[in-house]
Formats: sequence, structure tokens, C-alpha cells
Amino acid sequence: MKGSEESLAARMWRTFRWPIAVFAALHVVGAAGFWVISRGNASLVDCVYMVFITVASIGYAEIIDLSGSPGGRIFNMAIALVGIGTLGVMMSKLTVFIVEGRFDEVIRRRKMQDRIDHLRDHFVVCGVGRVGTNVAHELDVTERPFVAVEESPEAIANFRERYPDVLVLHGDASDDAVLERAGIARARGVFAITGDDGKNLLITLSAKQLNARARVVARCHEVRNIDKLKRIGADAIVSPDFTGGMRIASSMLRPVVVSFLDEMLRTDDKLRVEEIAMRAGAAPRPLVEIVPPSREYVLLAVRAGQAWQFNPREDFVLNPGDHVIVMATPEGRRILEKSLA
Repeated sequence: MKGSEESLAARMWRTFRWPIAVFAALHVVGAAGFWVISRGNASLVDCVYMVFITVASIGYAEIIDLSGSPGGRIFNMAIALVGIGTLGVMMSKLTVFIVEGRFDEVIRRRKMQDRIDHLRDHFVVCGVGRVGTNVAHELDVTERPFVAVEESPEAIANFRERYPDVLVLHGDASDDAVLERAGIARARGVFAITGDDGKNLLITLSAKQLNARARVVARCHEVRNIDKLKRIGADAIVSPDFTGGMRIASSMLRPVVVSFLDEMLRTDDKLRVEEIAMRAGAAPRPLVEIVPPSREYVLLAVRAGQAWQFNPREDFVLNPGDHVIVMATPEGRRILEKSLA
């Protein structure tokens, strides 16, 4: 499309409205003219038929006799001239419409691929169904770059209605070539979250082969497939049935906590609980130097190795590999990522 906000129907109407209007008016005027030439003896169908065979240059016999009417023949030639010209314009516009649409799509894909090629440390979301759309929403809200990959054109169309500016590739995410187009070699992580466990297994295997450093989170419905996903390298496996059951139980047992977490995910402030790791090789430093007080985040805990330090003291020393757990805005997350790098 020429613009992401212009629908196909609107573009067709803008392109063909005047030729169609002229063509319709030509049939009305032509039918009326042939009725007058026949002195009112011809039927409406005969008159419209005369216009049609004249404009289409079919060459059938004239069912309205023009032999004794020089004016009628001149009128017929005028109808033919205008009609054939209008048809020519319509065909040329149709050709341009088709070629232009394909050209625009090629240009759009090239621009999108160029944007993907410049991404670094991004995420690849494989599957944009109900689960994938929610994952994409979270990545979008927290301002993390990502590329979506989907095989279904219908799912892509629905996804683009909600996220018109998101990078989306049409293809099978289990295909190495498609993952390479999505920048898997430079990606930070991959979400294998299609509705098919077998496909998620293949996506995980392909992703780990193409980029062993990328973290892979896989969706799994059948419990028997969890061990398979672990063996091929999935870093985390999420079962919607198990997670849903835990959520239902938590809503009953700890409703205020669940309400707080829900509100945090819905707030316009984009506040999230985030984890930021201290770069390997960095020198140990006191917590207060690296994570000073700020309105952009709230320090919750530090994970040092396998040990947790909740609400750590200011003189707590951070070592390489330690993880800082904070409640932060996207801007606060970026500040800490830079500080801990």
C-alpha cells in the first residue's frame, strides 16, 4: 500500500472512481441516444446492448437500424470513441495499480529488512497468535526492539492492525533462512511460542545452532515434550496450563499481590520488575555507586550467585555476574544497564 493507513478499498476507489463514473454515464447517455434514434421503438435492453457492443468493439449486427440516420452513425462513432478511450484508461490504471502495489510491497520489504539488518541485541518472536501478541505488547511497552516471525498471512494481518510499525517477517520460523533474515546471529533472545510443540522444538534447535548465546524461551503444552526442549537447549520452558493453574490459585490465596502485579502490567507508567546483570570482568563496586537512588527505579534485591539479598544495604559490594532486581521504567532500566555495563 502507498500508506500504512490507506486501505486497499480506499485506494481502489481513489484510482478508479472517475473512469467508472464516465463509463456508467456513457451507458446512460448512449442508451438514451439510441432510444431517440429508434424513435422510441427499441427496448431499454436493446439500447444498452447497442452501447455495449459499440464500446466493446465486438462487431455484432446492429439491432437498431442506423442505415437511414447519418446522425445516428455519428452518435455511434462518438460513443465508440469515448467508450474505447475510457476502457483504455481503465486498463492502464489497472495495470499501474497492480504493478505499483507489487512494487510498493517489494520496497516495503526491502526497507523492513534493512531495519532488521541494523538491529543488535534484539528479540525474535516466533508466532504472533494470542500468546505471541501479548509477548510483543510487553516488548513494545518496555521499549525493547524485536522482530516477529509468522507463517499465517491472516495472523500477520491481524497483528499489523494492532502494531502497524512493528517488524514482521512472513515465513516458517523453524527455517534457518527465515531466522537468519530475522537477525538471529545478533539476537539477544528467541521466543518459540507457536501453538505447535513440534514446531517450537524445531525453532529452539535451529536458534541454538545459529546462535548458542541467545536465550530461548519455549512454549510447551504437552508435559512429555518438556524434557525434549531442555535437551536441545531451551533456557526456559513455559506451560500455559501450569502457569494458568498457578495464576488461578494465586488469585484465590493472594489476591492483593495478584492485583498489584496486574496493575503494574497495565499502568501507563510502563513500570516493570527488571533484572540487570553486572558485566563479567567489571571491577567489584559498592551498590550505592552503581545503583544510586533515583525516581526512575526502586531497588528490590540482588542475586549473588545462588544467594538472594533482599533490600540490600548501601555498602553491599556488587561483583561481576551479580543480578540487580529493580522496579523500573524503561528509562530507569537503560540507566542501570549503562551503569552495570
